[in-house]
Amino acid sequence: MTIRNLEFMFNPSAVALVGASRKPGSVGAVMARNLVSAGFKGDIFPVNAKYKTIEGLPAYPDVNRLPKTPDLAVIATPPDTVPRLIETLGRRGTRAAVVITAGFHEGGSEKGQWLCTQMLNAARPHLLRIVGPNCLGIMVPGVGLNASFGHVPPLQGSIAFVAQSGAVQTSVLDWATSKGIGFSHFVSVGNMSDVDFGDMLDYLAADKSAKAILLYIENITHARKFMSAARAAARMKPVIVVKAGRHAEGARAAASHTGALAGADDVYNAAFERAGLLRVMDMQALFDAVETLAKSRPFAGDCLAILTNGGGMGVLATDVLMDKQGRLADLAPETIDRLDGVLPRTWSRNNPVDIIGDAPPDRYADALRILLTDKGVDAVLVLNCPTAVASSTEAARAMIDTLKENSAKIGARGIFTSWLGIDSAREARRIFAENRIPSYQTPTEAIRGFMQMVRYRRSQAMLMETPPGIPEVFEPATEEAREIVHAALTEDRTWLTEMETTAVLAAYRIPVVDTHAVATPEAAAALAARLGAPLVLKIRSPDIIHKSDAGGVAVNLISPAAVQAAALRMQQHIREIRPDATLSGFAVQPMVHRPNARELIVGASEDVQFGPVILFGQGGTAVEIIRDKAIALPPLNMHLAHEVMRRTRVYGLLHGYRGKPAADLDSIALTLVKVSQLVSDIAEIAELDINPLLADERGVLALDVRIKVARSRLTAEKRLAIGPYPKVLESTLTLGDGQKLLIRPIRPEDEPALQDLFSKLSMDEIRLRFLHAMKILSHQMAARLTQIDYDREMALVLCPPGAETAAELFGVVRLAADPDNERAEFAILLRRDMTGMGLGPMLMRRIIDYARQKGIRELQGDVLSDNRAMLKLCEAFGFKRRRDPQDPEIVMVTLAL
Repeated sequence: MTIRNLEFMFNPSAVALVGASRKPGSVGAVMARNLVSAGFKGDIFPVNAKYKTIEGLPAYPDVNRLPKTPDLAVIATPPDTVPRLIETLGRRGTRAAVVITAGFHEGGSEKGQWLCTQMLNAARPHLLRIVGPNCLGIMVPGVGLNASFGHVPPLQGSIAFVAQSGAVQTSVLDWATSKGIGFSHFVSVGNMSDVDFGDMLDYLAADKSAKAILLYIENITHARKFMSAARAAARMKPVIVVKAGRHAEGARAAASHTGALAGADDVYNAAFERAGLLRVMDMQALFDAVETLAKSRPFAGDCLAILTNGGGMGVLATDVLMDKQGRLADLAPETIDRLDGVLPRTWSRNNPVDIIGDAPPDRYADALRILLTDKGVDAVLVLNCPTAVASSTEAARAMIDTLKENSAKIGARGIFTSWLGIDSAREARRIFAENRIPSYQTPTEAIRGFMQMVRYRRSQAMLMETPPGIPEVFEPATEEAREIVHAALTEDRTWLTEMETTAVLAAYRIPVVDTHAVATPEAAAALAARLGAPLVLKIRSPDIIHKSDAGGVAVNLISPAAVQAAALRMQQHIREIRPDATLSGFAVQPMVHRPNARELIVGASEDVQFGPVILFGQGGTAVEIIRDKAIALPPLNMHLAHEVMRRTRVYGLLHGYRGKPAADLDSIALTLVKVSQLVSDIAEIAELDINPLLADERGVLALDVRIKVARSRLTAEKRLAIGPYPKVLESTLTLGDGQKLLIRPIRPEDEPALQDLFSKLSMDEIRLRFLHAMKILSHQMAARLTQIDYDREMALVLCPPGAETAAELFGVVRLAADPDNERAEFAILLRRDMTGMGLGPMLMRRIIDYARQKGIRELQGDVLSDNRAMLKLCEAFGFKRRRDPQDPEIVMVTLAL
């Protein structure tokens, strides 16, 4: 389940508090007081057989005696009682419960786990949703709901905060209340036995009262649901996350370099970046994020002007800005001239704008007014250092007056402030809070707040970038690779042999060095005579993974005799240091000489939460010491592959330096895409290392490869945290005239073709299909229509066969399901010259079949009343129709599936 019945959780008409109390200091007493005093307009039913009244309200001995069924029950009774209470409430029709009680599966208690299972089993037949157990509770100030034992009631605001830790929440609540910052929702999810972060993201993304979402995460459940919900929410509003446990001890040991390098926190980072979430690293950064989201104006760019009465403080702020990869605005010459007219001759004449320590209020006002007119300034940070000759408070008032007088000039510019000092700045900070201006205790915190918004916008822009097409059409020999993997598993082997790894990579069109297997030193010498020098010799053993560490690699062998001698030495050495190892023979390879090549690592491993992950970085024998790597979640396209490359230091070297030509970046990116495809296709690939992958101006070449295999309880598609491209939906159509068309799921790379299709529509066709007139299909909208989440949406396109990316599209049918997968909206777009061929009914039939296969119960759509062709098509498929009560021009069509 996702958002089903959560509206009863967060906007109930009646609430029962089971375990309410009058005992001073008890959780039940605090909760009763909070619930009654918060201003809730619905019914409140305290439940406790010991009391007649609690907080002035009649108390009931048990939930069966309640005068009406509560939408929400809050339970603060011993854990043994909870499953029975949930069963009773579910039978009565209660839709949601908050279980405050601890003592379930914390600490791995078997009895607690059993109780949790019993609780969920009791809730499931009634679709009763549960927050908790072991949680602080929930608060929704907008409806006067405080079903928690928090020590301070939250103010009403527009930020939703969801956390696993009650202690973190009470700290944030205390701080935010002192700053005058409010919340739309304040939710403690506790152990997340039912309602988890994915559910909350889905619910809050659609809630108009929540303008931004904050998450405090210790762990997630259901990675795929989380990723779908997070990607959807981040497209609609800012989502900022703090992830605790970045350096958890006891990380799993791994035999491959990739497994050792892909730490769990790196994977979380990759997941957050892929979803468009902004991660902050500590509680202070979280406080800054709350301040920024609650009060900052939206702004478009990333160029900051710093206005200060202390030159040193301005320089320090600039240093922090540079450390965080920010940009200092270049002031226009006319801005400098205007500032010359109002500032002392000794002002800095540059950015930061130092208006000198004796600056009176009107000097702040004049300088700020001028900066607000500079088109190169996207945001202004105003700093104040306390002095004996000028009032910090009056400077703040002058700034507020200036902003009010020049509100039209501010436009899409951010305003940030930092008034230094304690007592001297207290009143100024109160003035800023009263006027919804973000104010930070230090310039560092202010810069961090500014950069949080910049990073958020950058992540959103990255989400909307149109990926380039794949530079070569590659059709992997998946079945060949799968047979090799299955053969190894049949023999109970964990690691593929060198010959097998080479064959698997070759099946996915990844360039590999020619490799020949021999059994004896003599056979190696004979092969060397045929191949010619120089050569590389490697030991073949299923028990030795890192051959070079065991002395199992010899390079630059220039004769058959040298090869035989090296093989004999290697054989003897391995028997001495690893007498337990099985020796299968030797692998002989030509010595590769590519003087301009850089050594890279490309790999894959499996994370316990997110499934397969892809690694890229600087390779070689010191890879784990250098630790220059970046992680990404598959599936990858060319844009995502280039993005993961950009996050490494070696990326700069790949562009060429000191006479070395640039490496073929597209070949490297394509290798990442191919490895991503490999682990997306074959579930049994547990770890993979290509190290080194040589990369130069001629392309790439895999020199050394390791592949670990293991049986998987999930299919290849199901183990991915992000739904892959569903190739199974591809099929070829043959029209009456013999013309062939491909029908397939849409790809992000199809955006140009979709734009072209839109450009060929008449204004009336646009109105009929989009329900209103549109002159252009914006990049943002086109990206949203092509970069879909295949788990929740589907768009099938008609295009010419044979290319990964369509040069043109003839038609599109799309479906978007709600988070509960209950209902889905559909839409069809067909190019005018393709009508009359039966393609419209064919597309409709395909999307109906797909919806049935996904378990969707109802298909629905909005059709303009004068769109007779679409209404006729819907009638043919059995859709029912009714007028939209809000708009008589709209006909709502529905089909029960």
